[in-house]
Amino acid sequence: MAKARSKSNGASGGERRPEQAPLVAIVDDDASVRQSTDRLIRSFGYRTQVFGSGEEFLSSGAADQAACLLLDMRMPGMDGLDVQRCLAERSARIPIVFLTGRASDDEERRARSAGAVEFLRKPVAQASLREAIESVIAAPARGESNGNGGS
Repeated sequence: MAKARSKSNGASGGERRPEQAPLVAIVDDDASVRQSTDRLIRSFGYRTQVFGSGEEFLSSGAADQAACLLLDMRMPGMDGLDVQRCLAERSARIPIVFLTGRASDDEERRARSAGAVEFLRKPVAQASLREAIESVIAAPARGESNGNGGS
């Protein structure tokens, strides 16, 4: 599943039409994690677009369209901190929620100091992930908590 896919969730619970649902970008090198996260996020009523690498995400233009980025920390090639740094250099205003199974406390500190909105460790409770995404998307102004532009 190397190609990015955009999906709509037909089961949005009547809150909004699927084509109006905010887009959540998911970047993870593990195909099974991408697939399960994709299904879960769509079950929350969001559209998704999945990427197998940071490079693939950055070249896609999705940073300009997504309301939130779920980003793995450790991946071959660019890691999550590299992606975060590139987004900051581009002045991209996409809020970042790190979702990782393997990260040091130092990596978490660096991600947060660079503006990550949340840092969740796998396995993560569905309610915690949903809460993190909803808090990002509900923020009054996308630039207030952009997840990539350290102070």
